[in-house]
Amino acid sequence: MNFFQHLKKMDWLLISSSAGLVGFGLISLYSSGRGSEGLINFQKQLIFFVISIFLMIAVSFIDWRTFKNDPYLILALYFICVAALVGLLIFAPSIRNIKGWYKLGPVSIDPREFTKVALLILLAKYFSMRHVEMYRFAHILVSGLYVALPSLLAFLQPDLGSVLVFFSLWMVVLLISGIKLRHFLILSLCGMILFLAGWFFFLRDYQKDRIMSFVSPQLEPLGIGWSQNQAKIAIGSGGILGQGIGKGSQTQYGFLTEPQTDFIFSAIAEETGLIGVTILFILFLVLLWRIILVAVKAETNFPRLFSAGLATLLVVNIFINIGMNLGILPIVGLPLPLVSYGGSGLIATFLAFGLLQNIKINQ
Repeated sequence: MNFFQHLKKMDWLLISSSAGLVGFGLISLYSSGRGSEGLINFQKQLIFFVISIFLMIAVSFIDWRTFKNDPYLILALYFICVAALVGLLIFAPSIRNIKGWYKLGPVSIDPREFTKVALLILLAKYFSMRHVEMYRFAHILVSGLYVALPSLLAFLQPDLGSVLVFFSLWMVVLLISGIKLRHFLILSLCGMILFLAGWFFFLRDYQKDRIMSFVSPQLEPLGIGWSQNQAKIAIGSGGILGQGIGKGSQTQYGFLTEPQTDFIFSAIAEETGLIGVTILFILFLVLLWRIILVAVKAETNFPRLFSAGLATLLVVNIFINIGMNLGILPIVGLPLPLVSYGGSGLIATFLAFGLLQNIKINQ
């Protein structure tokens, strides 16, 4: 198969929907950046997008069976990501009380995004070899250790959002692999105990404040509840048609905090209205449909688990981010996939798309 035949067999509907989502983000970044922020984030995101497309195409030429058949390669990728997370605690500067990014000149690198993809590949490999032995609780415990290590390092940064994503990915892969009901109930009970222990002994005050602001935002409307109140005002003011690109008052005058990352959904809703949000949701649905279709058509466990896990990563991030914007979930700092500003998340997602493309071409 030559280069052009390979390109022809790629899922261009998946590429088009993901490019459309990135386009939505770029428009919003351009709009919100015309104020005090400037257009630097828009320019960098555009460059990241071009790099991501080239990397996706390059990875799509790597046979997915390379990962399935080489556990040492997967473990190497996993432990490189773990080492990068350890390095964050030592070398990374503190940004908004979180040590989550390496600063390399004008570029910030977030290893948590690459860790999500590495963990997905590892779990897909682990359970694809053990699906007939899911009755053994030992396999669940070992896989849990793989998840617990990066989760602990993310929690220490502290980044509660990534911890939720790691464990959500693990639980979904377990369910698809055929975990027994009693084992699932045991894990759920352990999760509740860990949450209670975390609340009383490990969660920091500002993390508790975020959760309390979700329960009762009126308790501190000018403090921790400010962001979600302004986000809901922005969404409501968008109406059906929106206020127009560059004309959203909440976005343009600085009332909406983090309009390029955490609250980019509110910025889009304010300026493009219900019509823009509907198009955004359609693009997400098309993207998820194309990913799940690969899982449904997969004839072996690794591509099935990888595809379903990738859909899970996207769904969890989408649900939590939009929930934050609507005020139905606490603020945990998760971006909107492909839409929010962030080169690491964009590149990591398209690297995963590249492996998915190879699965689609060769299945």
